[in-house]
Amino acid sequence: MAFPKDLPLEDVLSSIADGLFTVDADWTITYYNDAAARITGVPAAEALGQKCWDVLHSSLCDGECALNACIHKGGQITNKSIFIVRPDGVKVPVSISAAPLRNADGEVIGGVETFRDLTEIHAMRKEMRESYSFEDIVGKSEAFERIFTILPQIAKSEATVLLLGESGTGKELFAKAIHTLSGRKDGPFVPVNCGALPETLLESELFGYKAGAFTDARKDKPGRFESARGGTIFLDEVGDMPGKLQVKLLRVLQEKTFEPLGGVTPVSSDARVIAATNRDLEALVAEGDFRQDLFYRLNVVTLRLPPLRERRADIPLLADHFIRRFNAVQGKDVEGLSEDVMSILMRHDFPGNVRELENIIEFAFILCSSGFIQVEHLPETLRPDEEAAPGGMPVGTLEEIKCMAVKAALERNQGKRMATCRELNISKDTLRRMLAKCDEADG
Repeated sequence: MAFPKDLPLEDVLSSIADGLFTVDADWTITYYNDAAARITGVPAAEALGQKCWDVLHSSLCDGECALNACIHKGGQITNKSIFIVRPDGVKVPVSISAAPLRNADGEVIGGVETFRDLTEIHAMRKEMRESYSFEDIVGKSEAFERIFTILPQIAKSEATVLLLGESGTGKELFAKAIHTLSGRKDGPFVPVNCGALPETLLESELFGYKAGAFTDARKDKPGRFESARGGTIFLDEVGDMPGKLQVKLLRVLQEKTFEPLGGVTPVSSDARVIAATNRDLEALVAEGDFRQDLFYRLNVVTLRLPPLRERRADIPLLADHFIRRFNAVQGKDVEGLSEDVMSILMRHDFPGNVRELENIIEFAFILCSSGFIQVEHLPETLRPDEEAAPGGMPVGTLEEIKCMAVKAALERNQGKRMATCRELNISKDTLRRMLAKCDEADG
């Protein structure tokens, strides 16, 4: 549909809700509509004739200018999330689109950029964030809402709780929430990973030992059950517990007593037990690898924690939660996720669940010091122009992933360490220490 011939194009551009401005080849603003003035707080009369970076003060004005990329590469940018800074110092989140501006002969003579104010959207996200958190647990999915409803009642009881869910679904976080909401909140919370220790060491960790119980036992040592007296003991990966210790755990649950390694006198137990596993305990019982009587003792109250792929509505809330945490810990000023990044994360299956999302955000913080996390800040396996490896995230520990990020940045900068430091926003000493750790790991 064509515009009416008597309606000037400038009037049309001034009437749209999105901000719009154009620049010439020297980055001087040549057009500035009413919405641009309203969003930026800079009147058109002041903006015209000025350099765009002196008016917008955006998070891309430090070298990643969207218009610069369009003018020199001839491409377009669509819906890139950044922020601009108004004259009063207020940061305004916006979504920008940019393209080269051409004359009648097709020659590039400048650029055009539009931007949409995302302030209301961010306010809605903040309201959602405040409405859908519970004892450091973030979620608004239907499954989580049901759990949030019954969690206080479960916490107030003294019943044993069994948490079921895949690795990375936040089982320890739920265990801590139950402890915090219970009458034992002033007592200790003692976590034990039953799958991380060999049988003999796990037994002494759980139940302690008496002097002389073995060669190096020179004095009595209390176990975790005794340390958790008056509080809560969290037995993570209980499905990996050896059969001998299953018998001792069953006695604790039935009789509230245990015997330290090398001891002959029972010790009373006053610790609430919360257990967790990512394994199918019923299948283990059927195979004879887990005691049926212990399973029934643990399975008094069961909470099944859904994997992240089954509650995708929680991904924006969780991402925002981790961004705020890393900002506080690392002293950065990251605003959030760009729309492109959010789209990628919403499509990802997250085999590592919430822990994987946390690792992705922490990885992005290595490359992004302020503004919005962009696609180029993500691990390469999540970028759409890269061939994704199975599982999405790079394989390895977080330290190994950090090494990958540092080495990738060094390669992008042709081995120039100062340029790498500027990109990562770190000091030379920090880069040197990180590379030294990488070399130690490789060695």
